[in-house]
Amino acid sequence: MGRMVESLAGEYGCEVAGIVDPLVGKDGIDSDRWNGSDVAVDFSSPDAVVTNVTVLAKRRINVVVGTTGWGAQETSLRRIVDEAGIGVVAAPNFSTGVVIFESVVAHASKLLASQAEFSAFLHEAHHQAKKDAPSGTALSLKRAMEQAGFSRPIDVSSTRAGYIPGTHTVGFDGPAETIALTHTARDRTAFARGALTAAQWVKGRRGWYTMRDVLGLG
Repeated sequence: MGRMVESLAGEYGCEVAGIVDPLVGKDGIDSDRWNGSDVAVDFSSPDAVVTNVTVLAKRRINVVVGTTGWGAQETSLRRIVDEAGIGVVAAPNFSTGVVIFESVVAHASKLLASQAEFSAFLHEAHHQAKKDAPSGTALSLKRAMEQAGFSRPIDVSSTRAGYIPGTHTVGFDGPAETIALTHTARDRTAFARGALTAAQWVKGRRGWYTMRDVLGLG
């Protein structure tokens, strides 16, 4: 993801100051090299997010967080961000299509909430190197369904295989019919493009935001 962000940055009027990666360079997150940087884009690992955001907040550098699996620390990170007065866009998925897909799923869930004969399922598939399962996007979709009023159990399953960029299917199954909604990422550039759009948007802002805010969906 970092390489994709770097390769596409120019299209979004962004200049990459450098990369924080122990396998690539010697400059860590606290290096003076990053002085004057506007926004950091984090596609690291769940364990690194808390440290990264904490250090960046102290340095007044806004952050775009595309890493998932750190939800248990969100409350403490929100407090750190608020106290530092920086801006953060955190999202389990930066694809514009996925953000809109979530709204579609929520609307379908609201319509089917009163149809007791329909049960729901959610399946997601990603490449074999993805560490968290179910994905952050799947958990976000499930949350959206519940908040829309679908109170019955939602069966969630995951697949980790090969090089799948990301596929999410939400289904509602009745006695004689099935409704299925699917979003499929053809490649991972959609996530990099979304992250760069978020980086442009969050520059100079303060507060905690999601891609719904970036896209003006509320």
